[in-house]
Amino acid sequence: METVVLKVSGMTCMGCVASVKRVLQGIEGVKAVDVSLEQGQATLQYDSAVVNPARFKAAVEDAGYEIT
Repeated sequence: METVVLKVSGMTCMGCVASVKRVLQGIEGVKAVDVSLEQGQATLQYDSAVVNPARFKAAVEDAGYEIT
């Protein structure tokens, strides 16, 4: 199991947090997601044999947020 922390910009409310979390949890291989509005980041635990962090960036950006 691997852990990655992504800096997410564009989140302004708890609805944004829920959107980012939902998008990331829907990716196969993701085991746990914690999104913090205050810190502007998402912390993920994932199976590196199934998915890589580039997929996380694409999913967040498709949802209308940016990875910085």
